[in-house]
Amino acid sequence: MCAGKCISNEEIILTVVIVNYRVKWFLAQTLDSVVEALTGIAHEIIVVDNNSADDSIDFVKSKFPQVIFIENKENIGFARANNQAIKQARGIYTLILNPDTIVTPDAVNTAIKHLDNNPGCGAVGTRMIDGNGVFLPESKRSFPSPWVSFCKIFGLQSLFPKSHIFGKYALQYLDANKTHTVEILAGAYMMVRTELLNRLHGFDESFFMYGEDIDLSYRISQAGYYNAYLPSPIIHYKGESTHKDDFRYVKVFYQAMIIFFKKHYPTFSVPFYLMIKTGIIVRATAAIIRRFFTKIIPFTRSLRQHDIPLTILDRANMTYSEIVTTIMDAESVNTSFGIKSTICDNIIITPKMMQK
Repeated sequence: MCAGKCISNEEIILTVVIVNYRVKWFLAQTLDSVVEALTGIAHEIIVVDNNSADDSIDFVKSKFPQVIFIENKENIGFARANNQAIKQARGIYTLILNPDTIVTPDAVNTAIKHLDNNPGCGAVGTRMIDGNGVFLPESKRSFPSPWVSFCKIFGLQSLFPKSHIFGKYALQYLDANKTHTVEILAGAYMMVRTELLNRLHGFDESFFMYGEDIDLSYRISQAGYYNAYLPSPIIHYKGESTHKDDFRYVKVFYQAMIIFFKKHYPTFSVPFYLMIKTGIIVRATAAIIRRFFTKIIPFTRSLRQHDIPLTILDRANMTYSEIVTTIMDAESVNTSFGIKSTICDNIIITPKMMQK
């Protein structure tokens, strides 16, 4: 089911695609920031809801009548849902965007300008920070080759994050404040040439969650284009919402890596499969141990969270650019920010809301 304002093909520069699943307040805030960021840019916005079974869509429809909505009757996954919208996209460029982000005019305009001026660039990513201003390393990554994957799975990446040998997965030795050609971009914010997206048939629907952005980035490169990382900041709350020590995350993430390798590195499939399985066991065991100790001493985390002060930023008095800059400049795990949202009836949106 679709509803919204239509714009003729020749007028559209950018199509924004957002897949939503049960993040009502964050989705509304994301759309609010998108509308502000796209002022003066001919665009269309498509939201695909994966059967959130709440009032997410009814709420945002009332706030953003210009948005096109696709409402699925089941959760069909990130890749397939994005492809539904990509097939309808009429912009020269398509921005794949998560519903828990805050974008700025600078991030959007800089990306469009880079693609306009660099025909060899297939896709653009950007600097992502979490709700406390801390840089998210998944903003720029390398292909998960057998060696890079080994370093990631068995912790060498974490032990030597700045190493050109062991730390290639997250490329932390590259200055996050500068533009770089990189291999992998994050599906949370990825602006791609629409014609190229269609030629590549969008995301590979073999991936349900995780890995589809790695696969698409790889195929963009294989098609003869390069991917660019730009330092214009946006906020992505995934840093707080994804519990990377959780067993389910470990299992789904590394199974996605198996799909990627079977597809692109078939000669490595058997040994790599064994390595991945070993990695899942090691990481899952660590997750279970951590969860056990968290349950028997739950007060430790609780006390730590209560000690962190909450700084409230009022959207009524600030642009999203000012909000993102303020949070980025703080860049501290010891400060928590809440945004008093005018679009969400003055509800204070905080990173902790993603953990509920």
